[in-house]
Parts: sequence; structure tokens; C-alpha cells
Amino acid sequence: MTLSIQPRDKKPPRILIYGTPKVGKSTFGSLAPNPIFIQCEDGLAAIDSDSYPLATSFKQVLGYLGELATEAHDYKTLVVDSTDWLERLIHTQIAQENNVKQIDQIGYGKGYAMAIDLWRQYLDCLNYLRDERDMMIIQIAHAQIKKFENPETDSYDRYQIKMHDKASALLMEYSDIILFANHTVAVKKEQEGFSKRTRAVGSGDRYLFTDERPAFVAGNRYGLPEEIPFDKDGAYWNVIASHVPYFNNKGE
Repeated sequence: MTLSIQPRDKKPPRILIYGTPKVGKSTFGSLAPNPIFIQCEDGLAAIDSDSYPLATSFKQVLGYLGELATEAHDYKTLVVDSTDWLERLIHTQIAQENNVKQIDQIGYGKGYAMAIDLWRQYLDCLNYLRDERDMMIIQIAHAQIKKFENPETDSYDRYQIKMHDKASALLMEYSDIILFANHTVAVKKEQEGFSKRTRAVGSGDRYLFTDERPAFVAGNRYGLPEEIPFDKDGAYWNVIASHVPYFNNKGE
């Protein structure tokens, strides 16, 4: 599968994809146009894609980004896998610089404010790659179920990005497309004697969800379909290409 790309005046999209374990997030990145991975966790063993060695520090991640910014290459997509493990590297650096074991030992939430400064430094690097090297940005994250305090209703649980709230909000604000990847699950009620029991029934089908719902966070700036089949052959990239100006509408 190949995707044609329009001239530089059409900026490449910044995509954030998160979801349940083993749903195919890294595969999504590997099927993007000519990708290279920055690994912050060791999860590419079964995926054939170019990658830097596993990053063990935030400074190492910045070094990889610097190489992509200055050295000659033909990569069209940067995939960061994953942002929640990158967050661990950021928190470790903040803790070391402040002579504490954990970031939350820095009083009054100051450690997390320092972390936001490093996140902004990282995003500036991504923007340079996007603006000056014409690279699409894909950031991968894991999901967690957290209570959402909705001011208009009672609070309820939903899938959210597995990161500190301030960092998660910053990455979502940065992204043009936020995708939630999950298997479809139906709830079936069955009669058992005088009572009923409820059980989950899964078909195995996977979808990319592009608009926010009570159960999860998602969104996009391109009018993508609300649900895109997350199939194994990567046809979902054709759907994305048909809506994003960066790609020709003839994406194959």
C-alpha cells in the first residue's frame, strides 16, 4: 500500500492514538508512510519497521529528534511509542535534577509543572520535524479507565490517556487527530431462573473512534467518519488520506 503526498503547503497531520492493550496501536504506526519509531518501551519485536534503539532517558529521545532534524533521511512519519513511557523518562529526569527519588516528592505539584516545560520542549522538536522536514507525527499511548467529573451530570468512568492530566491535555491540544482504538463489545442480558445476568460479548472486530463519546476521549479536525474499521490490512489509512488535505484523495 502506498500513499501519495501533496506539496509542502499542506502540512502533515499530528495524530495521537491510544487504546486497550494489544489492539494494534504500534501496527497502525508501522503502516504509515515510511515510518521510523522512537521507542520508549520495548514493544516492536513482532513489527518490521525502522526504529532507533530503545530510549532509556529523555535526553536520548531529544538526541534522536535532533538527528531526524539535522541528518539526511527519507522518512515521512515519526512514531513515538509510547507517550506514557516517555512520561516516565521525563519524570525520572525531573526527579534526578531535584535530588529526589520520585517527582511527587517535589512539593506543591511543582515537579509536574517542570515536566510540562520538558513536554513543551519535546513538542517544539516535533513541530520542527513537521514544519521543516515534512514529517507526519504519530504518538501512541495506552488507555486507562478513570472517573470523569462532568460538571453537567454525575461523574462516570471512561477511557482516557494513561498520563498525568496536565500532560495528557497538552498532547491532546497539540494533536489534529485523536483516535481511540478498541474492540467492539456488546452487552447481553440472559435469564437465569428468576434473575437476569449481564455478560459482555465481543465479536473481535476493532474500530478507530474519531469523535468523543461518554465512554472515551477522541476528536479530529478533518471531518473523519465517527468509526473507522481497524482492519489488519491497513485500509483505514485510505479513509484517513481521503479526508486529510496532506494526502492526495487517491490514497491507495
